[in-house]
Amino acid sequence: MTHPSPVSPSESSSAPAATPAPTTRLASLDALRGFDMFCIIGGTSIVSALVKAFGCPSLSWLPTQFVHVSWEGFRFIDLIFPLFLFMIGVSIPYAFAKRIARGDSVWKLYRHIVARVLILFTLGLMINGNLLTYDISKLQIYSVLQMLGFGYFVAAVVFLHFRLRWQIAVTALMLVGYWALLAFVPGPGHVMGVVAPHCNVGDWLNDWILGNWQGRFRLGWILGILGHASTAMLGIFAAQLLRSPARSQRNKVLWLGGLGVCCLAAGVFWGGWVARWFPGLELFGVEWNDWPVWSPIIKNRWTSAFALYAGGWSYLLLALFYLVIDVWGFRRWAFPFTVIGMNAIFAYMANALGRGAFTSVATVLLGGLKPYVGVWYGAILPAGAFAVLWVLLWYLYRNKTFIRV
Repeated sequence: MTHPSPVSPSESSSAPAATPAPTTRLASLDALRGFDMFCIIGGTSIVSALVKAFGCPSLSWLPTQFVHVSWEGFRFIDLIFPLFLFMIGVSIPYAFAKRIARGDSVWKLYRHIVARVLILFTLGLMINGNLLTYDISKLQIYSVLQMLGFGYFVAAVVFLHFRLRWQIAVTALMLVGYWALLAFVPGPGHVMGVVAPHCNVGDWLNDWILGNWQGRFRLGWILGILGHASTAMLGIFAAQLLRSPARSQRNKVLWLGGLGVCCLAAGVFWGGWVARWFPGLELFGVEWNDWPVWSPIIKNRWTSAFALYAGGWSYLLLALFYLVIDVWGFRRWAFPFTVIGMNAIFAYMANALGRGAFTSVATVLLGGLKPYVGVWYGAILPAGAFAVLWVLLWYLYRNKTFIRV
């Protein structure tokens, strides 16, 4: 795998040139990013409404996959956030190689990194932090976009300063260290080894630092940055594999698939699922289900096992999209996703802040169909609202206007 040489701010004012590697834009990454964002801005709502309209009992399990588990476990919707963070990791080596090749200094790279984090932090405050109330007493510090920014920051710094073997070591240290802190370091009044809501050192740290600024988002996310950064690092590993000129496309697909399977297996085992499937095994007189080594798969704490399990699915999806789009060349089917993926953050913000407007436009255009389509109107309206947003994204795409953070 190839990657830029690690650099230090104390070294030359210009970063060293990246190792020669293909610079062609990864079409599969844009499409996969668009697929992920499609699920957020309308896909899951449309599918759920269609299932309801069909009234088919055999499909009743599907809408459940679009509802987050309350605590431990994993559903399809729980993959959406880590998949996007994984893809941010994939983009880092490509973006940095381009900037280094044009002569950007280390400090210029850092200015870009910090600016991106600050923008994501501010956008997150607008969506989830009550920033637009202009009332500091109502401010809440937590957002998906903020966690994307923090995860990106740590991963970018690690990639910038360490070679591959040390990147792997740092990622492993973050995963194991985060698990150990949750498992063996209880906060005041908490119980060691208990990973439960508001009952671990991560929650205590958030309470101590943020207090009421957490609002309703009491997720122990400050310590959880280690888990988020690990997810982004998994994406960085995928990118370095894909950028390697020494590997064939077939070899890259196999490696991505193999990494996906390994991460899934590690997540399932570390998450304690295997111990539950095969109870009764003992070591030193203790059933292995009771060993203090498990890291439950919990999205709301982004546990180490969750990072690996979600990372495994992310590797497999990237392998599939890369195989179909970049290797086999079947691209036309992915065009609707690519349009979204090229302006993903804009799509997210537009949906979050303007969903009501898009629905209103769809109601004006399609509301007259309601008496004629019956139960299908429940699917037609969200599909129409999504179509309004997609047309806006298509207009930006057609005019080569890409709003990136």
